[in-house]
Amino acid sequence: MSGRRERPPAPDPLPAPTVDAHTHLDACGCIDAADVAAVMDRAAAVGVARAVTVADDLASARWVVRAAHWDDRVVAAVALHPTRTAEVTEDEFAEIERLAGDPRVVAVGETGLDYYWDHSPPVAQQEWFRRHIDLAKRIGKPLMIHDRDAHDDVLRILREEGPPASVVFHCFSGDAAVARECAEAGYVLSFAGPVTFRNARALQEAAVVVPEDQLLVETDAPFLTPHPHRGRANEPYCLPWTVRGLAALRGVSDQRLATSAGRNADRVFRLGELPPVVQSATVSVDGTRSA
Repeated sequence: MSGRRERPPAPDPLPAPTVDAHTHLDACGCIDAADVAAVMDRAAAVGVARAVTVADDLASARWVVRAAHWDDRVVAAVALHPTRTAEVTEDEFAEIERLAGDPRVVAVGETGLDYYWDHSPPVAQQEWFRRHIDLAKRIGKPLMIHDRDAHDDVLRILREEGPPASVVFHCFSGDAAVARECAEAGYVLSFAGPVTFRNARALQEAAVVVPEDQLLVETDAPFLTPHPHRGRANEPYCLPWTVRGLAALRGVSDQRLATSAGRNADRVFRLGELPPVVQSATVSVDGTRSA
């Protein structure tokens, strides 16, 4: 890796451990257990103790479930990204549902609506968003939402369908008014690198109004690398820059922000209830486990 997409140097370690609530380890270049361990070792060295690796299509969903069984520091979320919903079959969704039931899958996501790209028509996106909402409610796991240029419709559909007990807005991108509406509904807002960008005034104002117990931090790696390394390759070890940026905006210490975000991730994703990785077990390409 060279030039613009070179990894930045490691930040100073956080004073307290925290959790990367949303990353894409496969898109970061991870292929096998050794790759995942290397990424998480780099993260652990700066205080990022765990990561939720998130799928955006069926192949990715199979992979993230395998990764969650390779390393105790990794858990998974599975769904079909809204931009991948133009032609979904019932068999494909049935496999997503089966994978979502894996004990090391902690959320149904990322699902939602994306009106920025035109890869899938809004009607299809909305239909499959409703199906994912239903799935999250039936299996009792949090719903992880991708919302890009679609705030009104996302919130409307959640009201119409009735939200699951836990809803996470990944890489929150709304303004303070949307943040207040989400917070009042009991939703959890996760902030990524853009909150540190100099031109993100509306997003920064939103980050200030979120209650402390409804806030998560994430990288969305390999995308959205925080300032001062915007445009370079992102990884979970880059999370401290976002933590420190958020802490400064909210007028709290780095330790308090890291601790509260980590505690919130533990609660939302029920990380303390997870079965440990069993090293003697294998996970097949379709995500099933065998002794």
